[in-house]
Amino acid sequence: MKLRSAVCLASAALALAAVTFAGTLPSRATDKIDPVADAKAFQKFFTDKFPKVKYEDFVNGPYSMNEDLHRQWQEKEQFPPYEFSLEMGKEMFSKPFKNGKSYEDCFPNKGIGIRQNYPYFDEKEGKVVTLELALNRCREANGEAPFSYVKDEMAALTAYMAFTSRGKPMDIKIPNDPRALAAYENGKEYFYTRRGQLNFSCATCHVQSPGERIRAEILAPALGIVNAMPIYRSEWSGMGTTSRRFTTCNSQIRGVPLTPQDDEYRNVEYYLSYVSNGLPISGPGARP
Repeated sequence: MKLRSAVCLASAALALAAVTFAGTLPSRATDKIDPVADAKAFQKFFTDKFPKVKYEDFVNGPYSMNEDLHRQWQEKEQFPPYEFSLEMGKEMFSKPFKNGKSYEDCFPNKGIGIRQNYPYFDEKEGKVVTLELALNRCREANGEAPFSYVKDEMAALTAYMAFTSRGKPMDIKIPNDPRALAAYENGKEYFYTRRGQLNFSCATCHVQSPGERIRAEILAPALGIVNAMPIYRSEWSGMGTTSRRFTTCNSQIRGVPLTPQDDEYRNVEYYLSYVSNGLPISGPGARP
């Protein structure tokens, strides 16, 4: 872990030296909160930086960075390592709760083909609601114990729900509500803020340094990164949710992870999902 972090630091330092912030990076500070302009600039930054990558392929993360890696992804998809979790999720989703109801009673369209609409801003609650949070709320409302937010059952359920939305474009809405705009802006601020002993932000690796090699790995671009969730990662030897990805990243920069589904993590997911609008859902995914 220490070696991985040290190499990441070196790679990011090289990338930082080559980047002129004012002219190339998506802006993090504006006088007015403008998600539409943010998304346009964010997507343009990556398509300009990687002109040979097809727009829809950004959802494949590191496997989109060159032809050799893309072929690796195609081969991996023939026998995907997430297949067992996907089947488990399908079985769990259709199994009734003790009270006779099921997950389909908690979601629009019975929970099928709706992944692209999460997270959303709940105007009644005044907060962002992710798919993971909605699933546990469904369980608790029906007398069932909540699952861990980071892996196992939650990863399996979200894998199945993502699979039913494969190919559908991400479609996140920001209602005309100042609280929704604030949640979006807070997520953006968290994404670009440096933290931890390594003084890294999420953007250090995933905006400034995508395509850079860390040992045997290639850093993924932030564009479309949540579209592939949940993912199987070789370093985890299993599946992980968006919550697991966020907490792991915080740990790797020697920072203190937040509690899974903390408001700030949900806001980050809201921001990353919105700026990836239009890209297809590709989850569940697999990564090195």
